[in-house]
Amino acid sequence: MQMNRISKLALVGLILLCSVLVSSAELEFGHCERVVKRWADASSSSSSEEQHSNNKDKRSLQDLLFFLHVPRTGGRTYFNCFLRKLYDNAEECPRSYDKLRFNPRKEKCKLLATHDDYSLMEMLPRDKTSVMTIVRDPVARVLSTYEFSVEVAARFLVHPNLTSAARMAGRIRKKNVISTLDIWPWKYLVPWMREDLFARRDARKVKGVVIIEDANPYGMEEMLMPLHKYLDTPTAHDIIHNGATFQIAGLTNNSHLAEAHEVRHCVQKYKSLGELVLQVAKRRLDSMLYVGLTEEHRESASLFANVVGSQVLSQVVMSNVTAKSKTTKSEERDTVSESGSDKSEIKNGTTKVASDKIEAKSGTMTVKTLMEVYEGCSTHLRKSQGTRRVNSLKRISPANFTTETRTRVPREVIQQIKSLNNLDVELYKYAKEIFVKEHELVSKKIVSTSKRSIVDLQNVFGEMDDEKLWTVALMLLLLFLFFLFVNARRRRTSKVKI
Repeated sequence: MQMNRISKLALVGLILLCSVLVSSAELEFGHCERVVKRWADASSSSSSEEQHSNNKDKRSLQDLLFFLHVPRTGGRTYFNCFLRKLYDNAEECPRSYDKLRFNPRKEKCKLLATHDDYSLMEMLPRDKTSVMTIVRDPVARVLSTYEFSVEVAARFLVHPNLTSAARMAGRIRKKNVISTLDIWPWKYLVPWMREDLFARRDARKVKGVVIIEDANPYGMEEMLMPLHKYLDTPTAHDIIHNGATFQIAGLTNNSHLAEAHEVRHCVQKYKSLGELVLQVAKRRLDSMLYVGLTEEHRESASLFANVVGSQVLSQVVMSNVTAKSKTTKSEERDTVSESGSDKSEIKNGTTKVASDKIEAKSGTMTVKTLMEVYEGCSTHLRKSQGTRRVNSLKRISPANFTTETRTRVPREVIQQIKSLNNLDVELYKYAKEIFVKEHELVSKKIVSTSKRSIVDLQNVFGEMDDEKLWTVALMLLLLFLFFLFVNARRRRTSKVKI
């Protein structure tokens, strides 16, 4: 009888405890729902006000171009091989490439390129700012983030211990040099990975000879943190997963918004609330001047040249009508230090940038030549980055990351990445839809312009009499023969030199 009474009391107590826990969970969800909805409503209303006040075509380049650089999307190539060709040093916002926490309001400031998120728009003149970004397949972006974290952290393994490595990291922060360790998100990810690499190296020294049997670099636990463990860490959850969506929504852990941390925390805890953030991010993509895709590299570059590059070049031509060309002085700019970059390579690259910039600023560069410059520059950049990666990863050999090794990532890990990045998966699909529409629009415009040019030529030739037509044909023939003659002389000169 006594036992029954105790059992009943225990049951009642358990029921009450469950009720309290359920009630507490419901209260917390309710609070999170209100927080996220309030932020989403405020973001939507500000977007609507912006569209009303601007009353402009989103495809028109405004006074300031804000390049919202999502990490590991190929943005560095765009910055070096497109934007640095089109804009002068004086036109860049102070330390704009990745140096955070500055006030970009500056006279003649026309370019802002940074890993800062969309919340930076709170500091910018919205009605005079165009935004561009590049989006990447979430699986590839996460893998690339992991690989780059390891690559940069491995450079410090030349040091005997972590203390020495940390001391060296402090020294590389020189004037006019921005270290990778200053840049979000690497200022969090690289020290974390560096500490892990040193701990594993120390463990290998204690063990003595370590035989690596696994050919999959993403699972070499003796050498580095395995990918599947990396994905499930608090750091990865806070910074990497759904990183593109949070960055475009303005909700990263680097946000300028006071409520960003709470909103992000609520969305990470209650996945159903993520839809509100996703919708805001989609609307932001809709309003951007340019949205590129890493996977559609060639088409994206062409779209940028025709949508953004053409407008910058047009502005240069217009400004040159009223102002004389400036003489270019030394290329003193903030250099992104990658701990071990070849100095002669940087010097040669800077010289090339200067000559290309002079061509752009003189008004002689066209969309076609801009694309040619971009292709040459991007090829050079990929080679130098590839060499740097090989040299860095030698320190954790046999671990190595290539296109082929990515095929060894287990299917369940790929599925894990997709699940953890569900918002980015949907945002990427949406970005592809925008890209296809914009690509078709620009293609039609180019065809239309070509047709008009042909019609204009036909009209010009149609108005000529027979005598004038023969004169034009003879001049064209003479020009063609002169070109053949000059080309033949060049070939003969080349053979003599050899």
